[in-house]
Amino acid sequence: MEKKQAMMVSNYLERWNESTSTTYELNKLDTFNDTLTQFHQWANGKPIISAFEVAKIGQDSYFFLFIDWHRNDNYYLVIYAHDKSTTIAELNRTIDEDGATSLSWKYNPLKRDGKNDIRKSYFKQTFGTTTMTIPVPSSVLEIETFLDQLFKLCHNRIRADRIVEIFEPT
Repeated sequence: MEKKQAMMVSNYLERWNESTSTTYELNKLDTFNDTLTQFHQWANGKPIISAFEVAKIGQDSYFFLFIDWHRNDNYYLVIYAHDKSTTIAELNRTIDEDGATSLSWKYNPLKRDGKNDIRKSYFKQTFGTTTMTIPVPSSVLEIETFLDQLFKLCHNRIRADRIVEIFEPT
C-alpha cells in the first residue's frame, strides 16, 4: 500500500478513536523517531507511521502496525496477535475497482506439519474463498466497518490454523 494510503487510514483511526465507541477501544502506541522499540524483533526499528492496540470490547485484541515491513517504501497493515508472538495478517496488496480501493489478503498457511492443505480446504469451504477483500475506509465514518472486517479476517485465520487440532484424535 502506498505510504499516503497508510497515513490516511492511520489518521482516520486516530480521529475515530476520539469518538465514543461501544464496540472497540484503541490505544496508540508510542514510537521513537518513527520506529517501534521493544515490540517484536520483526518490527523493531522499521519505519512506521503508527501502531495501535485495538480491542473489541469483551473479546479479542490485536496490534495494528502501519509499517514499511520490508524497508522498500511499500507499507503494510501488519496485525500481530495480542501477545506479540506472531503476525496474524500482513496486508499490503491493494485493488482499485470502480473508484474504490480495497486491501486484498490471501490465506496461505505455512505451518511445517504437513497439514496446510487441510487448513486451506477448510478455509475455502467455510468462508467461500481463500481471499478476503476489505475496502479501505474513505472517511472516519467507515472505520468501525473496517475494524469489523479486520477482526473477522483474524478470527477466520486463527480458526483455520487450528482446525487440525480440533479434528485430530488425541
